[in-house]
Amino acid sequence: MVYLRKKKVKGVDYLYLVRSVWDKKRQTSRQVTIKYLGESNSVTRDDIPTEFRDDPKINAFLLENTPKDRKRREEIISRLRSRLFSSFTEGNLKDSIYVYESFVTQTSIEQFYEKILTPIMEKVGAMWADGRLSIATEHIASNTAQSLIKIITENHKKRTLDKGKIIVTTPVGEEHCIPCNLIESLLLSKGFTTFNLSPSTPADSLIEFIKTIHPTAVLISITLNDNIKAGQRLAKKINEHYKKLPVYVGGQALSDSKSKFQATIISHENTLEQIPKILTQRKK
Repeated sequence: MVYLRKKKVKGVDYLYLVRSVWDKKRQTSRQVTIKYLGESNSVTRDDIPTEFRDDPKINAFLLENTPKDRKRREEIISRLRSRLFSSFTEGNLKDSIYVYESFVTQTSIEQFYEKILTPIMEKVGAMWADGRLSIATEHIASNTAQSLIKIITENHKKRTLDKGKIIVTTPVGEEHCIPCNLIESLLLSKGFTTFNLSPSTPADSLIEFIKTIHPTAVLISITLNDNIKAGQRLAKKINEHYKKLPVYVGGQALSDSKSKFQATIISHENTLEQIPKILTQRKK
């Protein structure tokens, strides 16, 4: 295993490219320095030996530890997206997990979802809509993404779920459940109890379910523009039956829409990191 190691000397951070090697005699691993790279702030991808430049762990480390160079950060994110796109469309879950694990060692799952996974799935959807991606490949990519999200959820779910009960759903006709699964994963990692009713739970069934569990809030996800009206009807119906229950609406369909809802709209300007805070504030 190859990775970057930071060492502070007299207040200055220096980077080393190191390899983890198993010591048979001592029955433990030890670090072997491959290359001294220099001061952390001045290290670029070009300083990394060619054979290690595309390693996701190396890219993720540079992404988080060289924040001053915006262009370099964007290049690293672009490479990670490219690799994950290939992994998804090829159905390579193992490599998808590797990209995810490499990225989150230096940052958060919110950042992984927001900067890497979500843009990839939007790209897959756009390419399928334009006929540049077959239905079969789109299904492979979606299923691989679903499997990865499930693994991430299990890895980051908090044992104590005491922040509130959140229902995550979609209006009837909306078949895209990946956004709901992603939000569910995020909320579970923050200590919320979630009930994922996607996709397309009938409004009457949702109303009865609300009566049963007494949720803190309801989140409605809408991906396709054609389902905006159904989403408006769903939000209105919830409001009619439970006037004090906070209802939130978000999703790709609302990015360019000025549609009005009897609900609080979570816009694209709100980051994933902000959503749990919004729910907690509203709860209080």
